[in-house]
This record gives sequence, structure tokens and C-alpha cells, in this order.
Amino acid sequence: MTVEMIGPEAERLLTWAGLIEALEAGHRLPRAEINDLFLYRGADVLLDRAAWIDGLGSLVKVATVVPGNKARGLPNVNGVVTLFHDKTGVLEALVDFHLVTKWKTAGDSLLSASKLARKDSRNFLLVGAGTVASSMVQAYRALWPDARFTVWSRTRASAEAMGLGVADDLETAVKSADVICTATMASEPLIKGAWLQPGQHLDLIGAYNPKMREVDDAAMARARVFVDSRATTLHHIGELIEPLKSGAITEADIQADFYDIASGAYARHSADEITIAKNGGGAHLDLMTAAYVKAMWGQR
Repeated sequence: MTVEMIGPEAERLLTWAGLIEALEAGHRLPRAEINDLFLYRGADVLLDRAAWIDGLGSLVKVATVVPGNKARGLPNVNGVVTLFHDKTGVLEALVDFHLVTKWKTAGDSLLSASKLARKDSRNFLLVGAGTVASSMVQAYRALWPDARFTVWSRTRASAEAMGLGVADDLETAVKSADVICTATMASEPLIKGAWLQPGQHLDLIGAYNPKMREVDDAAMARARVFVDSRATTLHHIGELIEPLKSGAITEADIQADFYDIASGAYARHSADEITIAKNGGGAHLDLMTAAYVKAMWGQR
């Protein structure tokens, strides 16, 4: 069997609507088996993420995170995605790491927004001005073509570089947004629950380890909270760990994860409620995304 090499040129074949359809389909299959391995060398990290979904295949995604690479003129994050055949276990494809990561991360939150954000949402606030925020502009526009975007960043220059509206005051920007997307490296909450308004939806992306948070306990307590996967968020990410520890929320307050979409539980109930969706990532979402990329590549 020939191993396909799928590079960034495959992006022209992908659509955000197609991806979220593939993610939904993947969650109708048997529940994924997933596991992560972390190795450390000072500030450097080697991350090995694996997933197996019966009926879809298996994947191993290996990433190195080397903060010192910026000074060398190299990307801080590098890696490879290996996709294996469902029945035989034979290596089928090597898929561009950055392509899979971009589409998986943004597609995860877009799937949440498609179920939870109001259809008449117009004002989108991006908290953070990095690569993920740029991807979310593309993703949101696929479903909300009339969306108006404002960016808040700790560094105004980075917000201005996105070529969108710039917010100077975060509290004011939050209060006037329909959808709020956080994609930061914050370890302390940036967004206060007291600022939130009826009908808002929040996509939380940035926090990915036990020491990171982007919203406070009050925000979690005021909202109906959803996660992409209970297995990869509840006891793994500070965004959930801390409010569960403080009693601001309980595990029973987690309304649903993506495996509950088919039952209709992953949904907004009223125009006035506040919804929060925590994007935790997970190798099973990488697998669903890589399989979608490979399928589209095969149709070219």
C-alpha cells in the first residue's frame, strides 16, 4: 500500500462546513480510545497523542514544543501526523501537522458554536491575536458571513496586525459581543462572569493544562457549560479543575460533550441563556480531522 504524503496544499480542498459534518459523523462511531504521552527537557516538551476509533482508523500525532526556536528563526511547535488504516493497521498517510492542528482546533470550536451560538449573532470578539484567532475568523465566517469582528490583545500592535476592529477595553468589548472566543496563554482569568450578558456564547480555546484559565468561577457558574470531551477536559484543564474544586460548578453541571450531539443534548435551550464551550482538543479530533483531509485529498 502506498503511503500518501498530504501537505498544506490540501487546504484548498477543505471547507469548514465539511469538517464539522465529519466531526459530527466521527462522534456517531464507537467512542474513541485515546492516550497522551509527555516528555520534558527543561522548557522543551515532546507530546505524543494517540487515538483509535473503530470504523475510522487510528492516528499518532507527535509534536515538539521548543520555546527557544523563536530566537533561531524556527517555529516553536513542530510535528508529524501519522494515519493508519482501520482494519489492517497499515500506515496510510503522513498528513501535514500544522494543517491538521489548524483545522482541528478551529473546527472543534466552530462545531460548538454551530450548536450553541445564536443564529442571529453578529458581533464576534476575539480575545487574543495569534494564529488560532486568525483561524477562527475564517471558521466563523463560514457560518456567519455577516459577522463583525473585534480583537482584544494585551499588545495593541498584535490586535491591529489582524486588520480587524480593535478593542481597547476588554470589559466593554465583552459586554457588547454576541460570541466571545478566547485564544490566549492566560494562567489567570481574563474574563469576569459579572461582564457576561444574556444570550452570549463563549468558545474557550486557550487553556490546555491544569494551570491555565481564561474565565473566572462566576462565568462558569452563570453559564450552561459544554465540553468537546469530558475525558480530556474535566480533570485535565484548569478551566474546569478550579471551578469544580471551588464548588462553583459540579460535574453534573457539564451539560454535554460531542458524543451527546446525536441525542440533542448539545444545544442552546433559549435565546437568553449564556453558553460556554470548552475546547480541549484531544487526539480523537485530530483523527477525525486527518481522516477528513485524506478523504478530500483522495477526491481531488
